[in-house]
Amino acid sequence: MEMDFERCYRAVDSRDQRFDGWFYTGVTSTGIYCRPSCPAITPKRKNVRFFPSAAAAQGAGLRACRRCRPDAAPGSPQWDIRADVVGRAMRLIADGVIDRDGVPGLASRLGYTERHLHRMLSAEMGAGPLALARAQRAQTARILIETTDLGMAEIAFAAGFGSVRQFNDTLREVYASAPSDLRAARGRQQAAVGAGTIALRLAYRPPLHARALLDFLTVRALPRVEEVRDGTYHRGLRLPHGTGEVALTPADGHVAATLRLTDLRDLAPAVARCRRLLDLDADPAAIDGTLAADPALAPAVAAEPGIRVPRAVDGFEMAVRAVVGQQISVTAAQKTLTRLLAAHDPVDHEVDEAGGDQTPGQPHDQRGEGGLRGFLSADELLRVPDSGFGMPVGRRETLRGLARAVTDGTVDLAPGVDREEAVRRLLALPGIGPWTANYLAMRAFGDPDILLSTDLAVRRGAAALGLPDNQQTLDGYADRWRPWRSYATIRLWRAA
Repeated sequence: MEMDFERCYRAVDSRDQRFDGWFYTGVTSTGIYCRPSCPAITPKRKNVRFFPSAAAAQGAGLRACRRCRPDAAPGSPQWDIRADVVGRAMRLIADGVIDRDGVPGLASRLGYTERHLHRMLSAEMGAGPLALARAQRAQTARILIETTDLGMAEIAFAAGFGSVRQFNDTLREVYASAPSDLRAARGRQQAAVGAGTIALRLAYRPPLHARALLDFLTVRALPRVEEVRDGTYHRGLRLPHGTGEVALTPADGHVAATLRLTDLRDLAPAVARCRRLLDLDADPAAIDGTLAADPALAPAVAAEPGIRVPRAVDGFEMAVRAVVGQQISVTAAQKTLTRLLAAHDPVDHEVDEAGGDQTPGQPHDQRGEGGLRGFLSADELLRVPDSGFGMPVGRRETLRGLARAVTDGTVDLAPGVDREEAVRRLLALPGIGPWTANYLAMRAFGDPDILLSTDLAVRRGAAALGLPDNQQTLDGYADRWRPWRSYATIRLWRAA
């Protein structure tokens, strides 16, 4: 949203939660910055400044409000869905690229010089890449302080700080408290049990139709990778520094997340991937408002507000799923993928010393406490023998060609990818057509405006709602759903 003072001030005065993460309110008289929905007394106009990011507010010398926790607000939908350089940069920063590769690595991924990247981010975000990464490190450190019993030095380096002194100075500046004071103030909140275990809340903008998300993920769940039980989604993660597992439970106003990580430096990337998976940074008010304007979709929107697009924790995984799912049912694709995983990692039951069966799963260096693992990497897929694919030769070679393209860098499936360029390169690979590339654009790259009009289930859903079920006619009709046609696609699938 544009930083229009009157519009922003009205949102603050009404404490509208829909604007949390869109902008931040700085109060010069108190020296703090807040969410728009902060329950504190509305500040006087003369004392208010608005910022596009928490990093910009911190750069102006303001500290985070202890009451509304603005650093934990939902992410901005603007940066989540935008395909330009700034949007791509924000997704890569959230995924921890600066902590791993520095600003030069981020600039190289985006194809710009460091100086020009700094200019672009400063113009739109009010802060450069280092300041944005610093704000994320401060939030990561606070989570670890409040949810673990780790020593402060361990937390400092796990959060990405270069030294304990830098860690202490940053937290005092951002939160006006020493790290030890933040731990003492956590009150009734107990540290998580078990080494490498972190419990936290993932905020979202209501409404969230959690059942639709869980339904979608349940029917596509792969054994030993993911499962849904008792209203909680569990899955294994492949992360930059190691592996992990996450349990995600939708609740009122947040999703409760319990993460088990082999390396705590992966906390920020793990959180970013979980948010992306559940589409938690979406703006349901804007999306549902556009779709409900169509009389054919209005009843479905009223009955199921807050439908999200289930996305991906790993671009390569989603690409493999898309290729395997070409022209076959969801059930058939799930069976094929299960055989593929088993071919890479055969299930065996080893007898332990007590004589009982050991939980089957992947090798110990890839399996977490719950027995779940991340999906195959491109290198691992290339090592699967021909007999392990269980699919036609043409599709098997498409998967291998995709894996080789990812391995050699021809195709980039990372969060900050240039969507148009990625789709172009995917379409250049043998066996990958428009449906597969667009499916990936919607679920892996987060494009909010994809209509899979050639999909049989989409056309069936359209017919069920009284809409045109001819591809060309449906394409023309769907122009009224822009720029949220990906969300309309999910609703048509549900209608089918």
